[in-house]
Amino acid sequence: MTAVADDLLNAFAASGLPCRKLLEMIPTPLAIFAGNEAVFVNAAARVLMEAECVEDLLGLSPTAFVHPLDRAIVAKRMGNLEEGAHVNAPVAFRLLTCRGRVRPITTTSTRIAISGGYLIAVIATDDTKRFETEDRLRENEENFQKLFESTQDVYYRTDADGVVLKVGPAVRRVLGYEPEEIVGRRAEDYYPHPSEREPLKKALREYGQVQDFEGRMVRRDGVIIDISISTYALYDSAGQFLGVEGIYRDISDRKNLERELRRLATSDSLTGIANRRAFLEQATDSLRRAARYDKGLVLFIADLDHFKAVNDLYGHVAGDAVLKSFANAVALELRDTDLFGRLGGEEFGILLHEVRRKEAQNVAERIGDSTRGLRFVAADGHEYRVTVSIGATRNHRDDRGIERLLARADMALYAAKTAGRDCVRWSEP
Repeated sequence: MTAVADDLLNAFAASGLPCRKLLEMIPTPLAIFAGNEAVFVNAAARVLMEAECVEDLLGLSPTAFVHPLDRAIVAKRMGNLEEGAHVNAPVAFRLLTCRGRVRPITTTSTRIAISGGYLIAVIATDDTKRFETEDRLRENEENFQKLFESTQDVYYRTDADGVVLKVGPAVRRVLGYEPEEIVGRRAEDYYPHPSEREPLKKALREYGQVQDFEGRMVRRDGVIIDISISTYALYDSAGQFLGVEGIYRDISDRKNLERELRRLATSDSLTGIANRRAFLEQATDSLRRAARYDKGLVLFIADLDHFKAVNDLYGHVAGDAVLKSFANAVALELRDTDLFGRLGGEEFGILLHEVRRKEAQNVAERIGDSTRGLRFVAADGHEYRVTVSIGATRNHRDDRGIERLLARADMALYAAKTAGRDCVRWSEP
């Protein structure tokens, strides 16, 4: 970027205009753009932007120096120069500094022809001292009013206490309220719980601004929606916090799609319970917590007896119906805290939290009873039933991975099959 700036500014100087050193010394903020990138920013402009160094500003587009709600104004003025206009009349708008402060400025921009192209020079005047805080926040309101009225995102502004000072008309579509119903109320009133706004407030205190910060809000009809917020903390010239200003949008469709994709990635498509990968990941986490807090776990491997015969005699549709019915029956015997997943084929994994062997044995027997109670009717009217064999094991303090429990439960399952099926067998650590 420095080489490009030197070439362009040398061409600038060759045209009879001031040299680079003189431009750097000018006390008025000055930025020069080639195309859509800043190639020169003088010291006064760095101070205005509150940047650590000039290099932080080089390469940025003209709109990167501007408050988001005024960027359309600047983009239009730059477009005028790119289309051949020689100069833009002075205009006032808001600047957003590198530290998140809002400053009112007036700029004049000029197109300057050089060999092989042109540069755009922008001279700014800091109007901070001429405006009171509220004047700065209201400045140029008419210039972006159309954008404010038509945007699909909800524009909002609050004071330092979180009371809504202004909200855009898009709030009708997103939350179902009229803007005047929201102004004067606290922003946190529209969250499922006031505490859910705390992470946003914490991030603003720490960083001064956030982009695409996700949260939840409650619509007028009581439905909770997912939102994405992009907002800035506002300060006066003395650094005093004034409030926040930004936009939020409804991202419920996107989040619902993400949740559905996550469900599909972790669920067995036939039975709706956890798939093998998800079950083993959750079981591994449970084993780690159990080891840390000295809690008991019991792992079952449940395998439907003679399931191949069901497929062979009645077809795979009938076999799928058996698997779904079995999964539903087992789920009724488990607590919300227990894990249940399909390991593959007719084999299922069950992890019971904080149970003793006797309690786990009772659960296994209830699963066996529920399975025997299932009734199925084939296409030809023939009625048939299924049974289940269960291999069980408990965790031990020396277990370092879920694989050891799986191996023991598998040994116990083999013992159950050998014993005639339709029973429970244990393999102790």
